[in-house]
Amino acid sequence: MGDGHRLGRPFDRLWAAYGTSALGTWLAFGAFPLIAIEVLHAGPAGVAAISSAGAAVGAAVAVPLGPWVEFRRKRRVLVGTDLARFAALLTVPAAHLLGVLTYVQLLLVSVVVAACDIAFRAASGAYLKTLLPAEDLLVANSRFETTTWTTTVVGPPLGGAAIGLLGPVVTVAADAFSHLLSALAVGTTGGQEPPPARPKGERLRAGDLTDGWRHLVADPVLRPLFLNTALFNGLLMATTPLLAVLMLGRFGFAPWQYGLAFAAPSLAGLLGARLAGPLVTRYGQHRVLVGAGALRAVWPVGLVFVGPGTAGLLLVMGVELGLIFCCAVFNPVQATCRLRRTPADRVARTLTAWSVTTKASTAFLTAGWGVLGGVLGPRTAVGLAGALLLATPLLLPRRAVAASYRPESAPARTPGVRPAQGSARSSWPARRKRRSSRP
Repeated sequence: MGDGHRLGRPFDRLWAAYGTSALGTWLAFGAFPLIAIEVLHAGPAGVAAISSAGAAVGAAVAVPLGPWVEFRRKRRVLVGTDLARFAALLTVPAAHLLGVLTYVQLLLVSVVVAACDIAFRAASGAYLKTLLPAEDLLVANSRFETTTWTTTVVGPPLGGAAIGLLGPVVTVAADAFSHLLSALAVGTTGGQEPPPARPKGERLRAGDLTDGWRHLVADPVLRPLFLNTALFNGLLMATTPLLAVLMLGRFGFAPWQYGLAFAAPSLAGLLGARLAGPLVTRYGQHRVLVGAGALRAVWPVGLVFVGPGTAGLLLVMGVELGLIFCCAVFNPVQATCRLRRTPADRVARTLTAWSVTTKASTAFLTAGWGVLGGVLGPRTAVGLAGALLLATPLLLPRRAVAASYRPESAPARTPGVRPAQGSARSSWPARRKRRSSRP
């Protein structure tokens, strides 16, 4: 990132793995619905099920994976989930070449990938905490956020061109091999990883499934952040199909214009991610968290005024520019707060609970807003979502709360050398999401 802050070879390999798989995912963005339409001739309900039902079932499958990941070596889990995604995705082009691809297979692959995504994020967050001392976590999360927005800008145009030239099945193959490269990068991180919190042979308890949610609800800072994220992400994503109906249908925007309206403003994410660290240094974590969290809720209501022509396109791009900038500042600060306020032996379960809840709320609200759009009209439904988003800052923490867990001071660290095992697993505070995608 050019900030001169070295975090060591293990982190660099983890960062490279994240960037590789993120780029592959964006290259194949929209490939499954296109395959369902062009290859399997699925109708609207079938296409919607690929995205919504696949993610929802994958989230349900991921619930028991939280404690399972918690009590395993995280690097092995990262490699295993990458290889599982590689194998699952590769069955799609293989079946297509053999002429045996079915809708059921496509749905099953989407479920496997969604579950592995959640497990990977949980394991990567826990692994990151063992690699770096607490004071380096914001720098690391800012780099992940920068990578997220970089791949968001670059991936869809490249993927769209590849789909146009070679077809959607080829981009799925590219996505599969990106996970293979990610597994190779994680497997070569080196260093020693602390042993799991519980002996390998000990059986999981029923309470392990809900430990992540109990921690989130009990923590005075994470509880409002958790509720805010679930509601904000759900309402924001619920407007996406409605905007597509307005822009591509009623107002007649071309597909490339629709893609440009959301891809170009992602450049603001690069700036926001770079500024997150300096802003926290100057104003403090709590002020930046609440300020950016409140400002991001102001922008979506402007989408109710979208109209045809250049003015409508510029309106959407302006709203997205402000929204993405605020989110890019908020996300790494929230992720760092979440990791710091979560004990080392509960990170994977907490991250899993966070991801499962946000995915479930997004699926539920998207379905609900689809019904509202049909009854009230898409513009009214978008406006209602924007009005409710204005209230989400009420769920942000109102004042800074002392950490429930205090990290021990991390020893000095040379590039490529992991901290001593005892200090890496000291008890301490916090955590985060975004949807999206990142540790």
